[in-house]
Amino acid sequence: MPSGTKLIPIYTSHGDVGAYLIYPYLYNPAGEWIGWVTPDRLVFSVHGHYVGALTMDPRILRRRERENTLPRRVPPPAQSTIRPPVRLPLPPTMAEVPINMIDILDEAPELLPPVGFGDLVEDMN
Repeated sequence: MPSGTKLIPIYTSHGDVGAYLIYPYLYNPAGEWIGWVTPDRLVFSVHGHYVGALTMDPRILRRRERENTLPRRVPPPAQSTIRPPVRLPLPPTMAEVPINMIDILDEAPELLPPVGFGDLVEDMN
């Protein structure tokens, strides 16, 4: 991890660390690159698919209905793995997730697979 770079734990609604943010890149608890965050806090997978939005808690939430998904985006260059810290701060107190929203890291972590994994990977010819 480059010096001066801030690692931010992204929590699940249960208070577990589900990902790490080294802006703009997201990593899973094993340190594998799984996505990125745009300046307007939208979250995309490493395959360029819209996943949800980063809240101030911080969590990754999205509406249950998937009718207005954003178009696929070209992902940034692939990132190498990171070494997650051993100790982390306690999670902040979080509001309940509204009934029309889901916590991606709790209910749909498969939407953020590492590079080369996942159902949304393009088939290779």
